[in-house]
Amino acid sequence: MLNEWLWIPSALLTLGLLVLSYKLFGRVGLFAWIAMASVVANIQVTQQIVIGGFIFTLGNIVYGSLYLATDILNEKYGRHTARKGVWLGFFILVVSTVLMQYALLYEPFEEALFMHESFEALFSMLPLITLGSLAAYLVSQLFDVFIYSKIRAKTGEKKLWLRTTGSTVVSQFIDTLTFCTIAFWGMEWDIWWNIFITTYVAKFIIAWMATPFMYYAKRTVPQDDETEKVA
Repeated sequence: MLNEWLWIPSALLTLGLLVLSYKLFGRVGLFAWIAMASVVANIQVTQQIVIGGFIFTLGNIVYGSLYLATDILNEKYGRHTARKGVWLGFFILVVSTVLMQYALLYEPFEEALFMHESFEALFSMLPLITLGSLAAYLVSQLFDVFIYSKIRAKTGEKKLWLRTTGSTVVSQFIDTLTFCTIAFWGMEWDIWWNIFITTYVAKFIIAWMATPFMYYAKRTVPQDDETEKVA
């Protein structure tokens, strides 16, 4: 039962820290969050947990926060800035993957071999998983920015909840489908379907939980933005 009690507070903590980053540092804080979360989510996804008898990955919470970050950028600074955030995250993912794979080529010190084995187990991701993660991130995030802008063009300043949850729910479906198709190609159907459903349900819940945080961010004037106005 411990995992069931930890999951919701973990989601609230993650989303709260994202909004705090925006409050303190403005759009720079959101860019920094996207860079950090894209890497952390890929590390956390290597750990599986059981909640309610179903298998989940920890990375879903941090990864889900990326959609809130790009939605805030889209809402407050426009589609162009949001797309820049998406490409920043993709670039950081590629760079971190290349650097960590290169680091694994070094021959470890014999007395520290156990550390190298742990290091290798954490960062030696299978090619299909790496490719699936990169493809899913880029396709779904760019689509999220696109559909968010389209909904906003129809709703104006009204129905913030609709463009926030609507764009994210659809985008995360594309994300989950893309990742599972590439990363788990050839897997037995029953197992593949279970992973797909649990992953998407987790992201769906995060999308709805992010809505109140989006309303708060909408009303927030970051400290850095206030400084820019004074300057």
